[in-house]
Amino acid sequence: MDRLYPIGIQTFEEIREGGYCYVDKTAQVYRLARGGKYYFLSRPRRFGKSLLISTLEAYFQGKKELFTGLALEELEKEWTEYPILHLDLNARNYLDTASLPAILNQHLEKWEALYGDEKKDRAPEERFAYLIEKINQITGKNVVVLVDEYDKPLLQAIGNAARQDDYRQQLKAFYGVLKSKDAYIRFALLTGVTKFSKVSVFSDLNNLQDISMSPRFATLCGITEEELHANFAPEIRALGAQKGQSIEDTKKILKEWYDGYHFTPDSPDIYNPFSLLNVFSNLRMGSYWFDTGTPTFLVELLKRNHYDLYRMAHEEVTEDMLGGIDGMEDNPIPVLYQSGYLTLKGYDEMFNTYTLGFPNREVEEGFTRFLLPRYATMRTGDTAFQINNFVREVRQGDTDAFLRRLQSFFADTPYELARDLELHYQNVLFIVFKLLGFYVQAEYHTSQGRIDLVLKTQDYIYVMEFKLDGTAEEALQQIEDKQYALPFATDPRKVYKVGVNFNNEIRNIEKWLIKESTNSL
Repeated sequence: MDRLYPIGIQTFEEIREGGYCYVDKTAQVYRLARGGKYYFLSRPRRFGKSLLISTLEAYFQGKKELFTGLALEELEKEWTEYPILHLDLNARNYLDTASLPAILNQHLEKWEALYGDEKKDRAPEERFAYLIEKINQITGKNVVVLVDEYDKPLLQAIGNAARQDDYRQQLKAFYGVLKSKDAYIRFALLTGVTKFSKVSVFSDLNNLQDISMSPRFATLCGITEEELHANFAPEIRALGAQKGQSIEDTKKILKEWYDGYHFTPDSPDIYNPFSLLNVFSNLRMGSYWFDTGTPTFLVELLKRNHYDLYRMAHEEVTEDMLGGIDGMEDNPIPVLYQSGYLTLKGYDEMFNTYTLGFPNREVEEGFTRFLLPRYATMRTGDTAFQINNFVREVRQGDTDAFLRRLQSFFADTPYELARDLELHYQNVLFIVFKLLGFYVQAEYHTSQGRIDLVLKTQDYIYVMEFKLDGTAEEALQQIEDKQYALPFATDPRKVYKVGVNFNNEIRNIEKWLIKESTNSL
């Protein structure tokens, strides 16, 4: 393809002047700028937040020429230029308590060089407040304040309560200026990945309109299916030709891998823009978004909270639970949602509850692969190798081989898991069979300590029951007594009934028994 894709480019002006592909969001930008004054928007990383900030900056600078051919060109009639204070907190790593004051000071000094530094010896929030009023006096216009990645210092301080509290107090005072200087502000937008509740960072800024779950702005970031087909038809054709697929099959694969984000109950499906652009640029499918971030601290939160991973695929929460991540040490789900690893899958209007789940295959498979070496006994780089062998053994009907491989995953289970061994077994089994499910049909069920599994390949069906401190004989007998294999009695494939027992004393699979049957129970 000869088109240019703005991968890693977050400046609206560069995209427009450089002739890069741009999906027109300017009608929503106009609605945002004209319909309110103070906004907060939470979206996952690499979803276009910085580009949105840059687009608003160009708009409030009155750069009409950049909007030629876009919706906003016709909507805006005045094109007034406003003074802008753009605070980007993404440009630094926050490794100590001095990091945040340093970057605030860097921005303040830049603004003071333009408008006066009479208050340069005061606290950052005092200097910020003075500048806003002084700029209004000098220019005769109110100020536009744009904050990109407001929460990066807080996120990088996770695990260090003292430092995070210090950052929280500094940002609370700094952002609180926006309310105290309301008379001198034209517009303000703060963006970030996560939302720290109003009782912490934003308690002094209670006039923010949170549009993170607003239906009016559900598609402000990301790419809808309509936008995908309207803007990238040549790329879809080229990708299909590269893979020897029809256009419709190519669309289905793109949807399976990169679609599925929802930020409101009635939101249209939203595609991950970063992954799509990389696919079209390389003409190759891949885990582009997932591979650019390492969710290590999220996995640590899951393990620390003894979270049952089976719940992740159908977690139910209230809107209040999604609204802030301050209590994530006790509940990792809000940060998983706000970070983009889970998304809205359903809404119960009667009880005002949301069902969460993985948005698409890129995230589901990538996150599950990432989990395996962090729960099971294996080297981190061996995940793909182990799963490939697992799939091969399942497809070949080599039951003993894949059970021995499964047994190796529990080797050297640490003593500290002794009180939660059952949950540990269930979590590892869930990860393994979730990964298998991307390559064979897997139906995994668990409740009240009982685990049963059905695996289906082209030639084999495995009906499996797992026991804890029972016997393999009891597990196999339960398959018989409960007639778990009955639905496959007339299936031409070979059916294996497999009973497996875990032993707490050895902290591993103790024994398994296999009963083979074909076309009969």
